[in-house]
Amino acid sequence: MAKNDLIGGSIWEEYSQKVAHLMDNPIHRGEITEDEANEKGLRLIVADFGAESCGDAVRLYWAVDPKTDIIKDAKFKSFGCGTAIASSDTMAELCIGKSVDEAVKITNLDVEFAMRDTPDVPAVPPQKMHCSVMAYDVIKAAAAQYKGVDAASFEDEIIVCECARVSLGTIKEVIRLNDLKTIEQITQYTKAGAFCKSCIKPGGHEEREYHLIDILKEVRTEMEYEKSAQNAQTNTVDFINMSVIQKFKEIDKILDADIRPMLVMDGGNMEVIDIKQEDENVDVYIRYLGACSGCASGATGTLFAIESVLQEKLYKNIRVLPI
Repeated sequence: MAKNDLIGGSIWEEYSQKVAHLMDNPIHRGEITEDEANEKGLRLIVADFGAESCGDAVRLYWAVDPKTDIIKDAKFKSFGCGTAIASSDTMAELCIGKSVDEAVKITNLDVEFAMRDTPDVPAVPPQKMHCSVMAYDVIKAAAAQYKGVDAASFEDEIIVCECARVSLGTIKEVIRLNDLKTIEQITQYTKAGAFCKSCIKPGGHEEREYHLIDILKEVRTEMEYEKSAQNAQTNTVDFINMSVIQKFKEIDKILDADIRPMLVMDGGNMEVIDIKQEDENVDVYIRYLGACSGCASGATGTLFAIESVLQEKLYKNIRVLPI
């Protein structure tokens, strides 16, 4: 088979020599029959998996020793592109000699890594990583059949990036622990989005239920809310224990940053006259200056804005009273 017949000469360099060789010379392609397995006292497992997004499919044959659960032989039939053949052949090779429990831990990243010529250079271009994912999924199907369970029982987490097998929980945790702010940082820390990129945002190579762009936005929003709540709680404790002079300074600091600039733009201003604390309430007495002194909103909208800012940033039971 000619190189150009497979993928086009322009991107041939993106495939490792191992992949190129296995495309035309797979070692484990074929089948194991029931008679062959029985002659050796082995149990035959035949599992199928197909990828709807690309039309590729693979059938995996295992000959398993029922006494030890060791996979004595593995073969495959692959219906699809050359990368699917290479990935399936490598997957079969990795299964041989392992127990079923060990085999089900083989991931698509293990398959892709085994096809590399050198450790630091990917074996296939990003858009072809789904072929190694298919190999991972057919292993689960075979293990589920052998154990008599549902293949879904091997997945205890929601997988966001199928290529790198990165879960939703892992992505959220990494964003929080490392204060990540960009998709590029998520990829750097987890490899999610590094391959086919379908998990980054809608409209990619394959459909996804979850996307990194939405997860990042959601987690960052949660983090900002939690930070604000924590700051508010810390400020509450500190504010209550402050002296009257300290309370004046803190209130003036907030007013200078968030309130006075708006009042000055309208030709007005305000000043804090007194602060009194009674039980859980802190009453802040203010006087409007300039254009604000005769403005009707001084007792409605403006007053509400002042009170809300002080409650949010200093103490929830602050009451602002104009005099």
